[in-house]
Amino acid sequence: MGSLGNAAPAAAVPEVALRSGNARPIPAVGMGTAVAAPMNAVLAAIEVGFRHLDTASMYGSERSVGEAVAAAVRRGLLASREEVFVTSKLWSTQCHPDLVVPSLRETLRNLQMEYLDLYLIHWPVCMKPGPIAFPAKKEDAVPFDFEGVWRAMEECQRLGLAKAIGVSNFTTEHLGKILAFATIPPAVNQVELNPVWQQRKLRAYCADKGIHVVAYSPLGGQDWSRTGEGNGVLGSKVLAEIARRRGKTIAQVSLRWIYEQGVTWIVKSFNKERLKQNLDIFDWKLTEEDRHKISQIPQKKYVTAAALFSTEGEFTSVNLADMDIVEE
Repeated sequence: MGSLGNAAPAAAVPEVALRSGNARPIPAVGMGTAVAAPMNAVLAAIEVGFRHLDTASMYGSERSVGEAVAAAVRRGLLASREEVFVTSKLWSTQCHPDLVVPSLRETLRNLQMEYLDLYLIHWPVCMKPGPIAFPAKKEDAVPFDFEGVWRAMEECQRLGLAKAIGVSNFTTEHLGKILAFATIPPAVNQVELNPVWQQRKLRAYCADKGIHVVAYSPLGGQDWSRTGEGNGVLGSKVLAEIARRRGKTIAQVSLRWIYEQGVTWIVKSFNKERLKQNLDIFDWKLTEEDRHKISQIPQKKYVTAAALFSTEGEFTSVNLADMDIVEE
């Protein structure tokens, strides 16, 4: 894949200018830390060229990300914190207008940073205030004050605590609610997206509204096996055949497909060699035939709002369907 020196790889990763906010352009690839990432794993990602780091208060990885960035600056891998794009997220127990700014300040303390490049509402789901518990009790779900919470997110940007603001796991219906009153539109919608869940309707809607789409689970996610069906991306015969013909890995084919859709992706891997492979997608293209075959893959969504809650109990003040609208 060529030299992986300290400075060169970052320049090799394309970037996308966001149409809302004051953030620097977002790198087309990012490292996810949804499974609490050890500091050394984040540092390794920076070392091989990742310049977009994705965390969240719910993940418990904000401190590791902050420590890794500080270590990278000390070691000369980064000239300064400004060289990385850092995303974090507001958890559902914090989705109350008066808790948004304090939650972001706590995130910044964890990261030991003065600002985030991007702050997202993690889910269109609101729970009673309190410590993060996973899974949550169904009776703890309460109605979401979209306008009040989004106004507080806009305040985060106005205060300079976040350069840009956005959402995650929002459908077109949820986005429509925000856009109806937003004075600062969401810059990003981060969603489950890969060849097995292509999000065509959502991507078209976001393109029309100037909202950049970021994909999580670009390789199918690490916990799909709980469904008993295995990983739909890494187990795809269509992707395997394309990968064999092109001399690439299935992961590289999936990541290249996502990139060609104009979507940024976030991948979780703590393996340095695999991280290098995941960056090796920019000097080749899928063919028209490859893209057609991928477009025919049967679609299935795996990550749902229902998974946030325990199987016991019942929703007493909200309807799950309002939180979890499945759109192809």
